[in-house]
Amino acid sequence: MTTKQIEATILGQAYRLACSPETEAALLEAVARVDSEMSKIRTHSNVRGTDRIAVMAALSIASELLRLQSSVRHGEAFPAEEIRRTMRQMNEQLGAVIEQHNVQ
Repeated sequence: MTTKQIEATILGQAYRLACSPETEAALLEAVARVDSEMSKIRTHSNVRGTDRIAVMAALSIASELLRLQSSVRHGEAFPAEEIRRTMRQMNEQLGAVIEQHNVQ
């Protein structure tokens, strides 16, 4: 696996990160999410100190992830792959019905 170095900035601090070319876009999206959450906490709270802001941002993002996972488990949200699979099955069924109709 080939790795590359990218430079990312979070809360004004530069970080050099390693990633594969395939995961670069996802990593940059995660960097943007973390930077956004940390900036929001710094702006809208009394929390001071980058380490404390980072912990608060991590807790906020982890809480969001846990809520999403819970909603998926309870059928309130569906994972993208499950939606794709269902759409493929529906397309196959529609194709079969159309094919039967065209034969008759």
